[in-house]
Amino acid sequence: MTGVAGERFAPEPAAATAADRRLGARDHLVLWGSLGVGLLVIETGTFVAELGLARAVLAVAVGSVIGSALLAAAARIGAAERLPSMMLLRPVLGRRGSLVPTALNVLQLVGWTAFELWVMGHAAAVIGRALFGHGGAGVWIVVFALWSTAMALGGPLAVVRVWLEKVGVWAMLAASLYLTYRLASSVDLGALWSQAGTAPGGFWRMVDLVIVMPVSWLPLVADYSRFATSPRASFRGTFAGYALANTWFYLLGVLFVLSADLGPAPSPADLAAAIAALGGGALALVAILVDETDNVFADIYSAAVSIRNALPGADQRVLVVGLGALGAVLAAVARMDAYFDFLVLIGSVFVPLFGVLLADHYIVGRGAGRGGAPDADGGVRWGAMLAWAVGVTAYHGAAAALPIGGSLPALAAAGGAYVALARAGLAGPARSPAVDDARGGFR
Repeated sequence: MTGVAGERFAPEPAAATAADRRLGARDHLVLWGSLGVGLLVIETGTFVAELGLARAVLAVAVGSVIGSALLAAAARIGAAERLPSMMLLRPVLGRRGSLVPTALNVLQLVGWTAFELWVMGHAAAVIGRALFGHGGAGVWIVVFALWSTAMALGGPLAVVRVWLEKVGVWAMLAASLYLTYRLASSVDLGALWSQAGTAPGGFWRMVDLVIVMPVSWLPLVADYSRFATSPRASFRGTFAGYALANTWFYLLGVLFVLSADLGPAPSPADLAAAIAALGGGALALVAILVDETDNVFADIYSAAVSIRNALPGADQRVLVVGLGALGAVLAAVARMDAYFDFLVLIGSVFVPLFGVLLADHYIVGRGAGRGGAPDADGGVRWGAMLAWAVGVTAYHGAAAALPIGGSLPALAAAGGAYVALARAGLAGPARSPAVDDARGGFR
């Protein structure tokens, strides 16, 4: 198994070996179905409730399909190249150029770690007060941080094959089905379906918000798909798992707002209380919290792998422990009021970045392997950086001026700019024997 033990002595996070490529379509479905579940997804879904149930269902379905397709397309590249995400960017941005998204990715993953731990800690505190009359969030934050860090030390193969497939996903599935049943049986779905929303004109803005959630995983998807048995298996499993989970849990958030009198944008504590108030809801919430630790695992593990793109000699175990501790400290002391703005910021940076990567692989390179090892000059490929900047600018301009939001215009602008620059000879790295030799023969 390639976990930390197999990677920490490597000069850099290199291509997955043949022995490690053991995750099939079902494994990816389980992994991404589990990663698509969580209280944060339900809470983000509460924003979509302003459309009313009928339009919310359509917005969530459209956004989940688009976002999950982008995620799966990036996963397929990781499986084809057998390399982690930040190393995939080296031939496109240059080795030094790839350090820019590496730094941004580590920053956002530390932020996600803190967000997840904060939400889980406060939700667990609500359960503790309901069951025992007392309970603070701080202790729970530490407990969840320790468990997630232990998972990150084990590595993705152990998490998927030992924890998720044998325990975690079944607990999550049972809890999710129970919550859905209790919630759906307590309301008049027909009446909710016919109700108009409070902001029906914001349909595409909400589609964009749904896209943001799977897109937030783009910078780390290849960290896991590099262990896939085939590119096709990674695409199919990633798309199916995330699209199903994202749709399901966004709609749970919509139903909680429309049926539980929570009001718009409830706090994590309000949401946890609403879940716990359902008959047996506390047990279901516990199961979801236990499953949600794999989200924190993924944040910590991928942050460590990303750092090693810049510091290849770093001991991954030390990085994992340090990142887990940092996330716990931030969750305990930082304010988490800017969650919505944080999601928008993530989308504005990483949607256009992966628009460039997708254009490079599927259009400029026509799906051919380019090699994620260090490029020959090790510098910055300014044409790709310019295309990325065009996409970021398009994201913010479209988000402010267009009803469709920023994600799709940014993706198209960045990818289109990159293709145009590549055809003009200003972007698009040429394959060379030096690159192939540095890859160690991996295709």
